[in-house]
Amino acid sequence: MSKLNSKDKFLDLSDYGRRFGRFLANILKNTNFTPIHVTILFGVSGLIAVYCILNQHYFLAAIFIILKSGIDAADGELARLKKTPSYSGRYLDSIFDIFLNFFFLVAIWKVTNIPFWMMLLAFFCIQLQGTLYNYYYVILRNKSIGGDTTSKIFEYKTPKALPGEEQKLVNTLFAIYTLVYGGFDKIIHALDSTAYKAKAFPNWFMTILSLYGLGFQLLIIAVMLSIGLINYVIPFLILYSILIVLLIGFRKTYIH
Repeated sequence: MSKLNSKDKFLDLSDYGRRFGRFLANILKNTNFTPIHVTILFGVSGLIAVYCILNQHYFLAAIFIILKSGIDAADGELARLKKTPSYSGRYLDSIFDIFLNFFFLVAIWKVTNIPFWMMLLAFFCIQLQGTLYNYYYVILRNKSIGGDTTSKIFEYKTPKALPGEEQKLVNTLFAIYTLVYGGFDKIIHALDSTAYKAKAFPNWFMTILSLYGLGFQLLIIAVMLSIGLINYVIPFLILYSILIVLLIGFRKTYIH
């Protein structure tokens, strides 16, 4: 099942790992591997990338960051193939993402002369960027006929566990999810509280917005690591946030 119907599909620049994700999911669909096993696997790939950065193996780090993006696409694909969507998998995926983002930046900070406060600011910035993308994307998915609705526009209430998952686990993961993402969600919602009223987001607008998708953010980091620009990763991620103001301003002015 696609997350969007054909009319609402757009070129997602952050979703370059989807083909590999589908390939891996098809390999695993008749095995005992579950989507959560795949989520853990992309977490391992991310931690290997962190280890490589700390040991200044930057090209290898870039490879494992890109691999992480590909595996990250596979857990959702596997859930759709096995028809086992779950809130626990959806929240665990997001929790792994935010912690890995933090670890990537901490590792970069450790091997450069970047001030600690700049690293924290860069982390805040990339999370805010990703939250803007997810905010508009989830709105589009919920409006799209036949689209995926596992993710909600407003995550304020613990969902009821789906068949095959435990409510206690959903409760725990939802609590962690709201703790680590809640502040970013509130900021973006405050900046554009009426976005959900828009009839639709043009495909070209969503393509531009996907520059803030996690996959594209990681691609930027991987490319900069591989070509020796590690000292510029954190400053760039901070400056990259200027698009937030431009995208929200454009949406409010022209997309209703």
